[in-house]
Amino acid sequence: MKRVYLDNNATTRMSERAVNAMLPYLKDIWGNASSVFYETGQNAERALAQMRKSVSEYLGASDANEIYFTASGCEADNWAIKGIASAYRKKGNHIITTKIEHHAVLEACAFLEKNGFEVTYLDVDSDGLVTPEQVEAAIKNSTILISIMTANNEIGTIMPIKEIADVAKKHKVIFHTDAVQAIGHMNVNVQELGVDLLSISAHKFHGPKGVGALYIRNGVRIENLIHGGGQERGKRAATENLAGIAGMTEALRQATDELDTNIEHMKTMRDRLMNGLLGKIDHIKLNGPKGDRRLCNNVNISYEFVEGESILMRLNMKGIEASSGSACASGSLDPSHVLLAIGVPHEIAHGSIRFSVSPETTSDEIDYVLEVMPNIISSLRNMSPMYEAFEEGRIVSVTEQLKSSTI
Repeated sequence: MKRVYLDNNATTRMSERAVNAMLPYLKDIWGNASSVFYETGQNAERALAQMRKSVSEYLGASDANEIYFTASGCEADNWAIKGIASAYRKKGNHIITTKIEHHAVLEACAFLEKNGFEVTYLDVDSDGLVTPEQVEAAIKNSTILISIMTANNEIGTIMPIKEIADVAKKHKVIFHTDAVQAIGHMNVNVQELGVDLLSISAHKFHGPKGVGALYIRNGVRIENLIHGGGQERGKRAATENLAGIAGMTEALRQATDELDTNIEHMKTMRDRLMNGLLGKIDHIKLNGPKGDRRLCNNVNISYEFVEGESILMRLNMKGIEASSGSACASGSLDPSHVLLAIGVPHEIAHGSIRFSVSPETTSDEIDYVLEVMPNIISSLRNMSPMYEAFEEGRIVSVTEQLKSSTI
């Protein structure tokens, strides 16, 4: 069966360029970059230094030593938040974030709350946006860190990061952004954004899994998250994953080189899918903003009277792979925290599906989804007691009420 993969915000297929870039470091340049007293280690160390320089250039950093390699975006987020909290604890104990951050940020903040820190979780509007004014109003004398994602992984909202960074700088507060979902989907330049720390993860932009990076602006103090060795200039113990870093570097190079072309293509595929679904199926709601404030590859829609997991199973039977806006599949009965934060009612939040396209997505694949999806929703609704009650006039449509309230 033909497979149509539309879950690129979960992970991406490695590019051939990234795969090929890794091979020399799996076969030939296999040494430990910390073993600098003999040639095998020296070759690895020189390669690592060059890759660090390349990553710094692609991210717009002023110094290669501002780049620290990690094992994931989650590690980078945890290190940024816990490391800054520990380093600046004598200055204050207050952290600002939003209610729609990735769990790597939210759970790191929750951990710090158990250890004497105060965290303000900012509300977002119905599109998932937080304003610089909200951030500024939340700043206290004890505020030491602001952490707000560049782009949301579920609903595609792009935050006003530069403007928030200006607020943070004005009040001399450290600012971290989780840019894991942004790389490859928008221009990301740490100098232009004005951030102090920025997290990335290779597998989100067609690189390998198990490798990421944290940008830390020179002059920012940070405590170690991982102890045990002197790697990464004494800041992050563990032998560097040379092959993984090579794959990430090449994937980042490719994403940078092809960014404008890829964005244009993904926007075309996104809009074809989004407009097609909104035009073909009744009683549905687009989650997140339209236009330039939305990631070029994200479509998140709630389908009333059906469950997201049931839609996913039917899609899989047709060879289509996507993800649910609901957290039910992970063992929770609660819908996505992001959807609840933007005001999506429980009744329809459970029926949310996220499609995320890539530069590899084709028009034929989108058209196939548009052919299949209406029949899946219709079939599931015909088995739904809630839809039967709606047709009999015993309940009203939540999505129609939401549309009326916005007119």
